[in-house]
Amino acid sequence: MSFRFQDKAPAGYRHPDANPYLKIHRSYGPPVLTATQAQGWAGRWEACFGVARPLHVEIGTGNGFFFAGMADRHRDRNWLGIEIRFKRVVLTARKLQGLSAAEHARIARYDAHVVDELFADGEIAGLYVNHPDPWDKERWAKNRLLGPAWLDAILPKLAAGAQVRVKTDHDVNVDALLAAVAHRPLDLIGLTRDVEAEGTPWGDDDVETNYQRKFREKGEPVKAVWVEKPR
Repeated sequence: MSFRFQDKAPAGYRHPDANPYLKIHRSYGPPVLTATQAQGWAGRWEACFGVARPLHVEIGTGNGFFFAGMADRHRDRNWLGIEIRFKRVVLTARKLQGLSAAEHARIARYDAHVVDELFADGEIAGLYVNHPDPWDKERWAKNRLLGPAWLDAILPKLAAGAQVRVKTDHDVNVDALLAAVAHRPLDLIGLTRDVEAEGTPWGDDDVETNYQRKFREKGEPVKAVWVEKPR
């Protein structure tokens, strides 16, 4: 199988010692997966975890507060986090181990824009996207994660009844997602323009993200969108 995202060994970087987390993430071991290791489990994640549980995926774990918290809360699920930055991969892994959640959770370094290539059709039971880059100028619109191309790629990977939960601090992400969902076999279940004032549309089954905390402390709203693939 040919993969669009190519992993590089430290020797492949011009300054491999500039970011110490580059080498740390490669030698960390479980729960960390390098991109090449993640590709080895593509489409067979039950075998990676060794237990058949619903697979829930967070795209862009950041420092891991949300991902580790949800994995700790829902131990009846397999959890896979996707993050492109070396340091954030390692920080997420440390939080998982601190919560003893590493057994049923993995954090993989991968590019979110091509993450669909890691999954078989219908494999994802739940998908979470928190604070993706808004690319808020129109000339950058093609770079937005929550656009038509990405949704078309990830949609077949969602199981029937799978929920997609998005939290963002930018209206442009909400508007891009709503516009794309309107023309696809997805149902809009709920929308909140201010999570702090109204709560999330999915209730209290949630963990505050690091960005969410920062915006709350500044008094700026975080929005949330809840979408479901019909059964």
